[in-house]
Amino acid sequence: MTESVLDFDHVAIHLGGREILSPTSLSVRRGEFVCVIGPSGCGKTTLLRAAAGFVAPSAGRVSRHGHRVSGPSREVAFVFQDYGRALLPWRTVRANVSLALEAAGVPAADRATRIAAVLATVGLGAHADKFPAQLSGGMQQRVQIARCLAQQPEVLLMDEPFGALDAMTREGLQDELARLVREQGLTVMFVTHDLDEALYLGDRVIALRANPTPDQPSLAAVIDVPLPAPRDQLSTREHPEFLRLRRALYQYLGHH
Repeated sequence: MTESVLDFDHVAIHLGGREILSPTSLSVRRGEFVCVIGPSGCGKTTLLRAAAGFVAPSAGRVSRHGHRVSGPSREVAFVFQDYGRALLPWRTVRANVSLALEAAGVPAADRATRIAAVLATVGLGAHADKFPAQLSGGMQQRVQIARCLAQQPEVLLMDEPFGALDAMTREGLQDELARLVREQGLTVMFVTHDLDEALYLGDRVIALRANPTPDQPSLAAVIDVPLPAPRDQLSTREHPEFLRLRRALYQYLGHH
């Protein structure tokens, strides 16, 4: 059994006097790609922010390798949906990626090689001197992912990173991300609204429901996705098991 990297032990989150997430327990194993799905307001992003140490749970405990998460860590990188706000418009692509290395105290002499390597990894080697406004949305999101990879994290937390992109760009980035995760052995928690995206990328899918009650807690289902890898946009989405899991997720999330 692979060791768990992230553990949520009866984690509950209240905001503005309302229970957003009822006590939820789950683990994310090393090298696993876990997708979190559910309707708006079900606590997906809040759960991810608790894993990052951006917010403290109202009850329960989030731990990484058995140690309580009490704040942000360089071992954990966060990819935001809004790449436009995540990138500094006055900095070039190279200089935006450099931010992560500057924050980590990497000496200036060592930065150039690391930056070149991660930009090549995400296919932006030829765009290092451009500014964000000169790039498409998909390319800007690649810059944000490159900045996270430069940090050399153990865990990548991703909050609907492809939600604002068109379908073709999104599919291309899904495949790139799956390749990067395999090559770098990353552990990923990935929040999405999109059932198909969750099943396409995930080793497991965590389904959350909104407005939890004692009879209907936040955690609706945890589903294993035993689809062959590497996955393919056409054959995977037509695979009988993909379609069966899609129907099951629909039912768990209250779509009938």
